[in-house]
Amino acid sequence: MAPARPRPRLLYVTDLTYPARGRRYGDEDIHLTSRLRADFDLALCHPRDAAALLDGFDAVVVRNSGPVLTYPDAYETFRRRATEAGKPVYNPLTGRGDMAGKQYLLELSAAGRPVIPTVDRAEDLQLLPAADRYVVKPRLGADSMGLRVVAGDTVREFIDGSVLVQPHIDFAYEVSFYFVDHDIQYALYAPDPGRRWHLEPYEATPRDLEFARGFVDWNTLDHGIQRVDACRAPDGELLLVELEDLNPYLSLDALDAASRESFVSAMTASLHRFLRAAG
Repeated sequence: MAPARPRPRLLYVTDLTYPARGRRYGDEDIHLTSRLRADFDLALCHPRDAAALLDGFDAVVVRNSGPVLTYPDAYETFRRRATEAGKPVYNPLTGRGDMAGKQYLLELSAAGRPVIPTVDRAEDLQLLPAADRYVVKPRLGADSMGLRVVAGDTVREFIDGSVLVQPHIDFAYEVSFYFVDHDIQYALYAPDPGRRWHLEPYEATPRDLEFARGFVDWNTLDHGIQRVDACRAPDGELLLVELEDLNPYLSLDALDAASRESFVSAMTASLHRFLRAAG
């Protein structure tokens, strides 16, 4: 009788105590890891410890690890060591969305994709729709850190090369689409624009899914979890707000039990495919 194949060993990176507004990082990751243990041997670690611990594992899973802006040196060390060692990281470190900063919003806007119009130079403000207020966000921002809403007659004062500028849009609601690999799992929306994390199930239309899948395809990640955040503009169309491909919070507590189990099953299957591909 052949010996049993050893179970894959996963280093699961999370900050269980990060004080996320309206989200419970710890609860979500405790639930996920309790289910993933059926298929994997895993250990949880803080993002500041990941670089020192990754050698003892077959792969690293980056989940609710908090904004990397709060530990930039540790994150860069982790990326460098994982790359040098050829250690598989889930999500892969080649993401083109928030993983690489907010620059993609500028690129997608210039390409005419359905995103909130975005510029980074004062001389390009004329390319934006006229607005009384503008949103100014750091290129490397996360979790609304450094985001400001400023009056139209003062916006030029804030453009210094480190920020992106968008018109402030009075949208009807925000909606998020959650993907594992390239497969949609569920969608949630915030009916009240002032309560971003009070989410409810959303019945996505084929047109909605085509919109969201277009950005997942653009990102070219074969494996991993992505969240496509959008807003419903006054004209009824969806516009991209954010493509979260590093550590997207999943809001599993807003799902029913069957939907949560379906997501865990999809993530488990994705991790097995990812490990096989990493070989």
